[in-house]
Amino acid sequence: MKKLNYKILFKYLLVLLWMSAIFKFSADPADVSDGKSGLVIQLLTSLGVDVNGILGNLTNFIVRKVAHFTEYFILSLLLINALKENYNLNKTLKFAILITFLYACSDEFHQLFVPGRSGRFKDVLIDTSGGLLVVLILKCIEKIKNRKE
Repeated sequence: MKKLNYKILFKYLLVLLWMSAIFKFSADPADVSDGKSGLVIQLLTSLGVDVNGILGNLTNFIVRKVAHFTEYFILSLLLINALKENYNLNKTLKFAILITFLYACSDEFHQLFVPGRSGRFKDVLIDTSGGLLVVLILKCIEKIKNRKE
């Protein structure tokens, strides 16, 4: 019988916990979600960053989309960290993006059933691009490392 590797198990647990957090955020009705975006805007303003002055009427929209991007950037990073234990880098990156994309699709589907929310494919693209940025960064790091060798 194969020995249970708690380190790998912990990495997958982190992925599941982050997916649960994304699910929880998506379960918020539109007014609650807008309130959270408003808190971020207030925090930035209190730190001296006048995002309303810079972005105007688009401030809330941009904060929400950056949140989407960031949630899935983190998800992809956690997936890569877990998957690399079992696969080579290229397979790890492909699986991570595929899972990120599929989870983004399921997240948007979930939002169809939340009051005031809607499922949008453009949000799937924003979410997936957060994951793609992680892949791009890691590929660049790998290229730099290979040049030095």
